Amino acid sequence: MKAAYGGIEAGGTKFVCAVGTGPDDIRAEIRLPTESPETTLGKVIDFFRQQQEHHEIAAIGVASFGPVDPDPDSPTFGFITNTPKPGWANTPVAPTLKDAFDIPIGFDTDVNVAALGEHSWGAARQVDTFVYLTIGTGIGGGGMVNGQLIHGLIHPEMGHIAIPHDWDRDPFAGTCPFHGDCWEGLANGPALEARWGQPGELLPPAHEAWSLEAHYLALGVTSIMMILSPQLVVMGGGVMEQEHIFPLIHHEVKSLLNGYIQSPTVLEGLDGYIVPPALGGRSGALGAIALAERAHRAS
Repeated sequence: MKAAYGGIEAGGTKFVCAVGTGPDDIRAEIRLPTESPETTLGKVIDFFRQQQEHHEIAAIGVASFGPVDPDPDSPTFGFITNTPKPGWANTPVAPTLKDAFDIPIGFDTDVNVAALGEHSWGAARQVDTFVYLTIGTGIGGGGMVNGQLIHGLIHPEMGHIAIPHDWDRDPFAGTCPFHGDCWEGLANGPALEARWGQPGELLPPAHEAWSLEAHYLALGVTSIMMILSPQLVVMGGGVMEQEHIFPLIHHEVKSLLNGYIQSPTVLEGLDGYIVPPALGGRSGALGAIALAERAHRAS
């Protein structure tokens, strides 16, 4: 049997670890609650050591919550940096795994890696410039430009862009501990719950929450469309599991664009342009396997 790759989707509430080569070849998988760094990474290492008894693991890829340092030339490459998650700031995730296994370690943001998964096997297979957005506990954005994952000074923080806030329509101050009413602060899952008194999955499709949520999401998406000109927008995460919101977003984006972008892809209908992830909730873990394969090739 050919060598396999390890994939880790490192989330704020759970870690998903998998071994395989793609969607049709997942040989082992485990879900672990996110506890302290020492406890969680210890369990992750134990899992992969057990798997090494049965499979040759050529590399491991990590899709991490952030902020993170994804620069291989940085002394803090592979660290989770100034996260507000208690106990996790300045955690050396990739170095810890490298010390344990001495194999190539790929490391990037959870959204960039989910984008890689969708590009490898999902909704973005036919494009090379696109964005992947996750709307859940936070709002994050990643993606590709000309087939390369988006990096720069650090990595995209699309969830923290400023969007118009109509205080008369929505007096809610926002949930972001840094910026209050940035895009994440107004439209993430906790904002929905704080504003309406119950989580989004319990709000009926006709609830007024969804028209406001779609408006906020469309404002962010439209800004990203103008800046990056993506060929596709993939929107995942817990909030987007309420699939009735997609037509509302399509309508709002069309209204905000007001005919400005004259691309057939947009003019022929946004239901094929702003789409859910084809891999569903597996984008992150599968993307981490694809990232591991890239790390192996690069080594």
